[in-house]
Amino acid sequence: MKLNKLYNFIATFFGIGYIPIAPGTWGSFFAIILWFLIPVQSVFIRILLIVIVFIIGLITSNKIVSNTTEKDPSRIVIDEVVGMWITLISVPSLAFPEDYFLIVIAFLLFRFFDISKIPPIKQLESLKDGLGIMADDVMAGVYAGFLFFLVVKFLL
Repeated sequence: MKLNKLYNFIATFFGIGYIPIAPGTWGSFFAIILWFLIPVQSVFIRILLIVIVFIIGLITSNKIVSNTTEKDPSRIVIDEVVGMWITLISVPSLAFPEDYFLIVIAFLLFRFFDISKIPPIKQLESLKDGLGIMADDVMAGVYAGFLFFLVVKFLL
């Protein structure tokens, strides 16, 4: 039973997923804060961290959905963390608070793609268990990251 609580704690990103209004948005917001608190500048290490959190999210999400009838419980927000971090990795030179405006753009782009679920995001959501929970946010992060990179490169 204690192991299930640990899985839940991790998948809800330390309980943030229990915020009653817009837990995914809060998960994305706190992912940004944590991103800038991690004192690592290496893009390789950041990518490795994203992969590790993805795997942890996959495992914990699988455990949670195996104990419930819910397909993608809204309290699971570790997927938003991974997606938001993928968005931010596209412009690794961002600094907080200097690039506050750009960080807001990255946040809004990720939330747009995560919520709108344009193809193939919606199709990825239908994958089985934790893979579906994680994969759609990975793709939303890829879309948002690509567009964010273009905005920074060509419009600003």
